[in-house]
Amino acid sequence: MAALVVLRGGGDLASGVALRLHRAGLRLLITELPQPLVVRRLVSFAEAVYAGQAQVEGVTARLAKDLREAASFFELGIIPVLVDPQTAVLHTLRARVQPGVTGGKLAGESLVILVDARMTKGPPEYGKEAASLVIGLGPGFVAGENCHAVIETNRGHSLGRVLWQGPAERDTGIPEAVAERRAERVLRAPVDGKLKTCVEICSHLEPGQLIAEVAGQPVLAPFHGVLRGLLHPGLVVRAGMKIGDVDPRSDPRYCWMVSDKSLAVGGGVLEAILSRPRLRPYLWD
Repeated sequence: MAALVVLRGGGDLASGVALRLHRAGLRLLITELPQPLVVRRLVSFAEAVYAGQAQVEGVTARLAKDLREAASFFELGIIPVLVDPQTAVLHTLRARVQPGVTGGKLAGESLVILVDARMTKGPPEYGKEAASLVIGLGPGFVAGENCHAVIETNRGHSLGRVLWQGPAERDTGIPEAVAERRAERVLRAPVDGKLKTCVEICSHLEPGQLIAEVAGQPVLAPFHGVLRGLLHPGLVVRAGMKIGDVDPRSDPRYCWMVSDKSLAVGGGVLEAILSRPRLRPYLWD
């Protein structure tokens, strides 16, 4: 049986990884929270948790009730999404297969590769023993300590590079610039409370236009642009939390397109997996 990639997180960065792996023919399973906090929902497979199904650039993900149903999606070319915040599925998989390759042959009927794409920017709650290959994205991961490989997620010359030793670059805390707009393009909750959305993603915005409310407090458009992302309505958010993203380029097509950064990171994950010679025979049926 071919290897299974367990991808923690289904946000926009994780979905770029999922697209790269799926298009390369690898089997993968996404685990998510019961209420994913995803801003760029139109390019995030996590949206399947709310809608039952999500499509990103022609690839479909579907919510599965358990591992058995998830397995049935593989033959349909569908990426399964499991609500599994602790990734308990790893324990189930480890109980029936050994997480390793011995003497060049698979020890058991399957092989599990873990990719942590949650972008929590802190160290994970597990170590390298969690799977046959553990790959972490961005800050918090240290290759050789809490994972086997780290993929750099900061923009710059190292974006998408695979690190087999040492940490990823530190989180700068500064939003990436889009058309010279940085912090002002990020919408944040003004107070703690429930989010009420007033416009749809892809909408053209005028400066000062009402986008959402949190506990009755308004969230206004900072400039002319397109609403590229917004958290799911009804979620309870904290003051200062990122809840949306305005794109000053004013092109609604970008709302539906996976970013160059996500694809670069996805390419790094694919490189990390393929660079392990002992894993290659087990990546496809």
